Amino acid sequence: MTAPVDPVRLTAELIRCPSVTPEEGGALMLLQGVLEGAGFECHRVDRRGTPNLFARWGRKGANRTFGFNGHTDVVPVGDADAWTHDPFGGEIVDGWLWGRGATDMKSGVAAFAAAAVDFVRATPPDGAIVLTITGDEEGPGKDGTVALLEWMQAQGERMSVCLVGEPTCPERMGEMMKIGRRGSMTVQVEAQGVQGHSAYPHRARNPLHALVRLMDGLASHALDEGTDHFDASTLAITTIDTGNPASNVIPARARATVNIRFNDAHTSASLADWLRAEAAKVEAETGVHFSLAVEVSGESFLTPPGDFVRLVAGSVRAETGLEPVLSTSGGTSDARFVKDHCPVVEFGLVGRTMHQVDERVEVAQIGQLKAVYGRILRDYFA
Repeated sequence: MTAPVDPVRLTAELIRCPSVTPEEGGALMLLQGVLEGAGFECHRVDRRGTPNLFARWGRKGANRTFGFNGHTDVVPVGDADAWTHDPFGGEIVDGWLWGRGATDMKSGVAAFAAAAVDFVRATPPDGAIVLTITGDEEGPGKDGTVALLEWMQAQGERMSVCLVGEPTCPERMGEMMKIGRRGSMTVQVEAQGVQGHSAYPHRARNPLHALVRLMDGLASHALDEGTDHFDASTLAITTIDTGNPASNVIPARARATVNIRFNDAHTSASLADWLRAEAAKVEAETGVHFSLAVEVSGESFLTPPGDFVRLVAGSVRAETGLEPVLSTSGGTSDARFVKDHCPVVEFGLVGRTMHQVDERVEVAQIGQLKAVYGRILRDYFA
């Protein structure tokens, strides 16, 4: 009988692959070997230098196809000398596994790969299991999960539901899962005025005065008070720049950047329309011209509580003893792309040390996570 896949050992092996975005580092090759050894059909779906892996066990087009999504790329280590242990060493010390990606999210990928392999070997399901793993989640996100989903559509591949293995628990394993995410958009605002001498402001048109007026109006406005499943939307001014070294010159241009995290009361389009309308008001009052460049990282989305959410929550409760909070908090994840393909939720480890120096995870949590994923698969195909 084949021995179960050890998710701790697999996580350590993945950590030893230096897969800082966009480098593959050997991580996807390692996973492909493990999965093909268990009968998964694997395809590399690399695009524009971004490494991606698609793996399926079972028949394409099966009535029930359970999907997992995750990433093996990691952020840079920063000051390597500040680490207690080698960031790419995958060392286990005092019950902790250390290294870049230990929590975000090589442990999650190892846990769902191990759970999937053990499940199909023990009880081949009536259906299919799909794993989509990218090397571009920590980067621009344009050629990772997006490329995998576009390739799947072209190939006639389909997931019925999908679980993203990102770390979701703030402090205790099992306390939180994500059923949605806020949208995110960044807006570059440029104000064009007329340069002049600061002693003769009437001969100039100061873009800073207009820009500050606009920024104050935006920051003072409450976008909403929250919705049933989301906290209130937020707007943050992240920079105001002129590049003006002279104290006696009114500059011709000034720029600002605004970041908005928004709930399901808005779309990026409705917020962009509001921003342009506010800019037009100040433009009419001051004569300073505004131009806005909008970049959308993702729209807000929600997977409403139903059978899939209850399935995942029940498995988390059974394996951890905690009832997970159904949350939409945090930043963005690749679930924002998957939600256009099928219902998606997220559940993973405690993410307290992700992206930090000395990133690490409790070894016991990795086994617990594999157990949660294994139970989800058994209950889904039961």
